Amino acid sequence: MTFIASVVNPKSENQPGFWFCFQNDKLMIELNESGGKIPRLFDPDELNLKPIRSQYLGTLNGTDCYSAEIPLTDPWPDSMEFFSLIEAFGKLDEELYKTAVHAQQIVAWDRDHQYCGRCNSPLGYQDSERAKKCPSCQLMVFPRISPAIMVCVLRDNRILLARNRMFADGFYSVLAGFVDPGERLEECVAREVKEEVGLQIENIRYFSSQPWPFPNSLMIAFTADYRDGEITVDGKEIAEADWFGVDELPKCPTGKLSIAGRLIDWFRMEYAGTH
Repeated sequence: MTFIASVVNPKSENQPGFWFCFQNDKLMIELNESGGKIPRLFDPDELNLKPIRSQYLGTLNGTDCYSAEIPLTDPWPDSMEFFSLIEAFGKLDEELYKTAVHAQQIVAWDRDHQYCGRCNSPLGYQDSERAKKCPSCQLMVFPRISPAIMVCVLRDNRILLARNRMFADGFYSVLAGFVDPGERLEECVAREVKEEVGLQIENIRYFSSQPWPFPNSLMIAFTADYRDGEITVDGKEIAEADWFGVDELPKCPTGKLSIAGRLIDWFRMEYAGTH
């Protein structure tokens, strides 16, 4: 299945569409023996749901897709359950899940931008693009995307992993941080490593990217090589950091859910059998 984003509602609705309904940022899923699916409806009213707001998203394999914010007072429909997007991973096929990620960010944007941040006037929707416009001061408001980097730093066949102060004891991950205004991605990578663990790096290379809707980040992952310095944690965000070989990795992210897990899995495969 292929998702094609659009803001233009179809002129005729002759078949039910996918409805990505969120209640308190949790996605409604219809569970079955094979996992789960997104309900296909003409309108959420079929399930006695009364959305606060709804949005047209585009098409998934030719089927119209909608998102909706459901009031907390609406009861859960029979056969449906609500899951956070992290909990929903693996319950939906890949394209449905990716569309759900898109839907959650549009729901959050619509909910959080009802009024102009400049003059406090109610915002109006634009017909031809995903944006709102203030009728008073003409300010345009687009869905917010916050770029953040992650970096796998390598030294002598070992990976640099750190424990954020918010992590559980014994849980480590790669370094990460948000991009500052006016900063190139590569500059952000070098700055975050220097600020958080006191190291200088080189050979910064792009790895991959991933939308991360918690609430609106775009994670951009890199690999890099150690150049100079000794580990000195900042004591604010980072509690501990160290170098780990493939056979001595601590508890850390794995799998496809997060790009941090994909970076560490790449390290495992790339350096398997090294010491």
